[in-house]
Amino acid sequence: MKGELEFGDPTRRTYLAAERTYLAWVRSGLAGFAVSLGVGRLLPSLVRGPSLPFVLLGIGFGLFGLLLIVFGSVRQRQVRRALEGGDFRAIDDRIVLALTVAGLALGLATLVLVAFA
Repeated sequence: MKGELEFGDPTRRTYLAAERTYLAWVRSGLAGFAVSLGVGRLLPSLVRGPSLPFVLLGIGFGLFGLLLIVFGSVRQRQVRRALEGGDFRAIDDRIVLALTVAGLALGLATLVLVAFA
């Protein structure tokens, strides 16, 4: 009884953890926007040569940031509904694969651009 009074209902902690996870998705999306600005706007002014590859890569990072925020919102609703129903909803493996492939593609494109620009 004492532990329950100190820490409250475990469900509440689970909801708070889900909120923190949602905020992590948003922070990751905002980081994508920051990288987008750096790659798409700042780097072209520092290197000689065509700026179009940097701009396109910056757009890619910006779209990736948007995708993370949108997916974070969708995921937060899925988790909340599952918690309300006393259930668990695992993240779809296809989403994990798509985000991984997109991140790897952007990272590889960045490495190629930095190495050969």
